[in-house]
Amino acid sequence: MTEFPTLDPELAAAVTMMPPFDFAHPVTARVTLDEMRAPELAELSMDGVSLRELAAPGIGDAPDVGIRLFTPEESGEGPLPVLLWIHGGGFVVGTAQGDDPFCVDVARQLRIAVASVDYRLAPETPFPGPHDDCWAALTYLRAAAAELGIDPERIAVGGQSAGGGLAASIVLRARDEGAPVAFQLLEIPELDDRLETVSMRTFVDTPVWHRPNAILSWQFYLGESYAGPSDPDVSPYAAPARVTDLAGLPPTYLCTMELDPLRDEGIDYAQRMMQAGVSVELHSFPGTFHGSTLIGAEVSKRSQRELRYALARGLRVQAPAS
Repeated sequence: MTEFPTLDPELAAAVTMMPPFDFAHPVTARVTLDEMRAPELAELSMDGVSLRELAAPGIGDAPDVGIRLFTPEESGEGPLPVLLWIHGGGFVVGTAQGDDPFCVDVARQLRIAVASVDYRLAPETPFPGPHDDCWAALTYLRAAAAELGIDPERIAVGGQSAGGGLAASIVLRARDEGAPVAFQLLEIPELDDRLETVSMRTFVDTPVWHRPNAILSWQFYLGESYAGPSDPDVSPYAAPARVTDLAGLPPTYLCTMELDPLRDEGIDYAQRMMQAGVSVELHSFPGTFHGSTLIGAEVSKRSQRELRYALARGLRVQAPAS
């Protein structure tokens, strides 16, 4: 692996211990990620948080979509704001359960509900399947809000990596269908299949995520009919960076990592939203790489604190203690 002079020293000390993450073999990549997350899941405490496993009706003939709904046991009066959370994994790996530690922590700290979507994965289910699953989850939360004790006027949609791209896509769809959400939380989002940015062309050997994995990710997600980055028929609901009009989107927090091939497409998306009149907070964290929050370095902790502060502001709840 190439040496990166600006890599945070704490991250540099740990990165050599991370297993290789090769998307050429999806099943192997899934096992690798599950093994990385197993110790944290085994130690997870649910104190103060309740979990309900729900099923949202699928779109058309699609199967029901699993949702893991976390709620704080002491939440005060009135319906709860809710974060619809979409896990990452390049559209190919990951599970809703794998993000339980994040969901539990957010529900506990912010005293909001967190609905984590277990969408179908590519390449077995290419676009629009994963997008439709996430849309089905959002539709269900709105329809069942009273039963679930959540506030339909305070729904945030967020996700990490490919989950950030899926979050951006259903927020676009919500705007287009006249049912906008309150806030958008895009953490290191995967947004652009065209792979033309400086960071995407530069970072071909970075930890966890690099250009070769990105190429495979989009090929798997867009399916056999995908003609490549020059394909004019790719839907903005698949690759949100392709959308021409970003006006009317909700307030947004978007963060990127310095040594991440996805960095520049995230920054560009944020800038275009600002230019379209959307209120955006944009932060790029120095010395970091895609997925570096898996390592408990101080910069990783800082990025996670700021994400939670932004979500608290977006949903108008008390920010977590420092």
